[in-house]
Amino acid sequence: MNHTSNAQLTRVVLPGQVDVDGFVVERGPVPSPGAGQVLVELEASGVSFAEQQMRRGRYYDQPPFPFVPGYDLVGTVLALGEGAEPSLLGQRVAALVKVGGWASHVVLDADKLIPVPDGISAVDAETVVINGITAWQLLHRSARVHAGQTILVHGANGGVGSTLVQLARVAGVKVIGTASVRHHESLAEQGVIPIDYRTEDVPARVRELAPDGVDAVFDHIGGRSVIDSWKLLGRGGSLVAYGSASTKDYTGSKQWPVLKLVLRLALWNAWPNGRRASFYNVWAGVRNTGAFYGRLRDDLAEVFALMSSGEVTAKTAAVLPFERITEAMRLAESGTVAGKIVLTP
Repeated sequence: MNHTSNAQLTRVVLPGQVDVDGFVVERGPVPSPGAGQVLVELEASGVSFAEQQMRRGRYYDQPPFPFVPGYDLVGTVLALGEGAEPSLLGQRVAALVKVGGWASHVVLDADKLIPVPDGISAVDAETVVINGITAWQLLHRSARVHAGQTILVHGANGGVGSTLVQLARVAGVKVIGTASVRHHESLAEQGVIPIDYRTEDVPARVRELAPDGVDAVFDHIGGRSVIDSWKLLGRGGSLVAYGSASTKDYTGSKQWPVLKLVLRLALWNAWPNGRRASFYNVWAGVRNTGAFYGRLRDDLAEVFALMSSGEVTAKTAAVLPFERITEAMRLAESGTVAGKIVLTP
């Protein structure tokens, strides 16, 4: 079924290792879905840390240049390929794609879509696709926190961090969060105890607040930070590392910082002392396609339900069109924003 006869594709291309102004906006014909696929007309995609790494050629398993970035998306099903469920036509859906999301029209496998409930806008939904799935799984699948516990969230103002803070509050968990001082007032209003990572001794301050150690630490920084994070755990505590932001400008192998981090965590786990460490990767288990996308749907449905009830709110830093991709990337890499930068065609 084709509703695209007069449409034109617009996409943002990453041609190679470039500065923030090196992305290229291209136009061309709209693709057609194949068997079991659908064509989604994009309403919103987002800028994540992954794209910041990709433009440097630093993302762990990015494809060869040139390619279209875009880790996740929200849009409406515009056309169906053979065998796709007819009821999908016209539905608003979300998808986790890793690359390809920065395009006005995207062909996707029908069985990898996540429904977006009525009453949630595309921009609001976009803020919690990768961020919401990641935050939910960090909190409830990796660390398995519960009410009354205390956690440390690094980058509590960021895309994942701001969602993690809200989910923790819903779960009855006390949050200590690192962020620059400009974000402290907002974090305090959410019940977070903020620490300025630029001027304060973070480990010393956390020990003051939690003398017996925290129950979980969520660390996207890597490097020295993850060592400090491990030492801040109390008995039975869990460290979940989910990135290596401190090495984004490292010029060696793009795989080595992540492998080194994973090896360090495995070494700590080899000598059990009541604590545990793990590395979170949202794509773990993707080879079992049915179970993997089933978890994505289940977990994002939980976050969407909390948005619908008002217990979780969208944290949007800016909404910009593809043509302003340079501005969007500069803003994302400035370290000054709270929440998600959303792109629209």
